[in-house]
Amino acid sequence: RELFAEFAAELNDPEQRRLYEEEVAALERERGVEVRFVHPTPGFVLRTSQEGSRRCYINVCSNALMGEPRARAERGGQRWELPYSLAPGREELRPAGRRRLLYDVVFHPAALRLAARSARFRRLLCDTALEAVESRCGVRLDRNNATVLKGVSYKGVPQAPVIRSPLPGGAPKPPDDGESPLPP
Repeated sequence: RELFAEFAAELNDPEQRRLYEEEVAALERERGVEVRFVHPTPGFVLRTSQEGSRRCYINVCSNALMGEPRARAERGGQRWELPYSLAPGREELRPAGRRRLLYDVVFHPAALRLAARSARFRRLLCDTALEAVESRCGVRLDRNNATVLKGVSYKGVPQAPVIRSPLPGGAPKPPDDGESPLPP
């Protein structure tokens, strides 16, 4: 128990987390990939059900690494471009012992500011988040009964997904001494 408590404390230590992220970024850079951790800033929570029976929650969050929302004028209105990041869905245990499904959809902070000022934009953001989960995770959500939870900004324990992008020039050539611990 003591070892497990030590391990849990180490995982929750911000300095240890920062060190871990630096080490992962350095290892991935050696392989020719840039890694950025997307730490979600809580926004609001959508409650809905999946496949008509299982309750699930969509955390609509923000992070400055996402692209800013952009509007293009079109005949009859505007067309919005809303870049987002979707973390894989996860199950968490509730205190009562029941499981809940959680999804994090991360937008630029400007998108959440616009949603706070405009009910129509908030509806657009909610529809985009629902569509993202349905299309990327291959599930059906109950859109008719999806509601924004009042006074709740995030459900579950925040997790930082990773954005990977290839570095220009690719991976550096490993030394040809046969001593590398990493696979090719």
